[in-house]
Amino acid sequence: MSQNFARLVFGFMLVFFCAFFLWPILQILKGGFIDADGRLTFAYLGSLLSDPIYLGGLANSFLLALTTTSFALLIAMPLAFVSDRFLFPLKGFLGSLILVPMILPPFVGAIGIKQILGQYGALNALIINLGLRPEGWTFDWLGANQFLGIALVNAFSLYPIIYLNAVAALANIDPAMEEAAENLGCTGLRKFVRITLPLIKSGLFAGGTIVFIWAFTDLGVPLIFDYARVTSVQIFYGLKDLGGNPFPYALVAVMLFSSVAFYAVGKGLFGRDHYAMMAKATSSGGPQLLTRGRAWFCTALFAGITFLAILPHLGVVLVAFSSDWYASVLPRNINLRNFEVALGHELTVSAIANSLKYASAATLIDLVLGIALAYVIVRSKIAGRQILDFLAMMPLAVPGLVLAFGYLAMSQDGKFFSFLNPVRDPTILLIIAYSVRRLPYVVRAAAAGFQQTSETLEEAAQNLGCPPLKAVFKITLPLIAANLIAGGLLAFSFAMLEVSDSLILAQKQLYYPITKAIYELFQLLGDGKLIASALGVWAMAFLGITIAAMSILLGKKLGAIFRV
Repeated sequence: MSQNFARLVFGFMLVFFCAFFLWPILQILKGGFIDADGRLTFAYLGSLLSDPIYLGGLANSFLLALTTTSFALLIAMPLAFVSDRFLFPLKGFLGSLILVPMILPPFVGAIGIKQILGQYGALNALIINLGLRPEGWTFDWLGANQFLGIALVNAFSLYPIIYLNAVAALANIDPAMEEAAENLGCTGLRKFVRITLPLIKSGLFAGGTIVFIWAFTDLGVPLIFDYARVTSVQIFYGLKDLGGNPFPYALVAVMLFSSVAFYAVGKGLFGRDHYAMMAKATSSGGPQLLTRGRAWFCTALFAGITFLAILPHLGVVLVAFSSDWYASVLPRNINLRNFEVALGHELTVSAIANSLKYASAATLIDLVLGIALAYVIVRSKIAGRQILDFLAMMPLAVPGLVLAFGYLAMSQDGKFFSFLNPVRDPTILLIIAYSVRRLPYVVRAAAAGFQQTSETLEEAAQNLGCPPLKAVFKITLPLIAANLIAGGLLAFSFAMLEVSDSLILAQKQLYYPITKAIYELFQLLGDGKLIASALGVWAMAFLGITIAAMSILLGKKLGAIFRV
């Protein structure tokens, strides 16, 4: 491909990122730090940081993210180590189920977990049926500690991201290094802490960063749990007075700075060092056979964690199939009515069509831009191409809530992008938001494909008279089709179930996507929760098929997509 085309892509992508990534962030900073006279001011920030409500929200958000990431690491690390090092019954089947928690946004799973752990939920009914408590006894497990409940729901939904990165990192370790440590007397836990952990810490950082930022800025789960003492919910409620209130801007700016600071500190502590290793052929390595008892213990560990992780999903499924689930272990009346209503309700029909439209358009944009970006980054020699790589990955590190708020801020009446104001029609803004947020997945998948495909194949075609651009389409793209399909499927499926952009930007029922419809249905009295759960099950089935296809196409390389 000619240098002129590479420069054209470089220039276009810089304009694109400036307009729809950097400009929204700048609008947030302007709203929070520029007063009515156009002068720089820190008064809003000072007032915000001196307010115990806002300060408490930031502290809760940080502790929630830290707790969620810690739980996710504690869940993912033992599973990844056992999966990489040992053979045990049902390993392949249970390994594939690891991805199941990712097939539902955490905030939808929160609906199911509230039904199980609520005051008149399934757990209390089970305790009464077992005779451990008298009839009529109740205990609000979630009300007793909402913070812990949110952390656990998020951790069991997000731990597969750390697991995928940990498995990939463990698979790249040269077994000879651990064997050398054993020969010097370093074994067991000491070997893991001194040798294995430092070798995989960059992989753990890659997954842990996404989990931390996701939990730090998560909006959906705290809303479902009615937990308003976190920054994300405070920002959401502040949208009602966006025009005349600078504090939501300052609050989003603080969240942005905090996320970048946490990422930078983590990168410095855990993600900077890389250890070069010889090829794995230097040792036999490979998973080890275990005794019967230990092998079945590994199976039980996987099965137990997976069961706990899919409890929210099971709860959503059971709610969707029920017409009455109150103070009983299982629903009393099982039927398909909610699924029929979910496909005919005034909220859901348009929401499904809207999500398909938004996600399809965003994925098409991502594929075109992602392929062009990846090719320039991997194959071209133009100066500054690493800047594009950095910008393409930044949407993973910048919270979705921050970008969504930035889009809302930059499209207010009187601004340059006022024609995109979501109050009138959020379609274009939602497509842009979805595409920017999911572009990193396509770029990383396409870049991996280009890196694994020899450039000599294109050169051979060009030597036979094939133009450079035609050689890419005829030779290279068919060879990396699996990577492109996997990245596209991931971008499409996550766009279909995007939470922050959908809740903030879709303000009219006519334009609601699926996640906004689920949230609004959950708020309704009567059978709103049942219909919301049924819609969640439809979404779960769709995303489950998508992730299964990606897992088949990419295998262990799937974890590389979740890296920043």
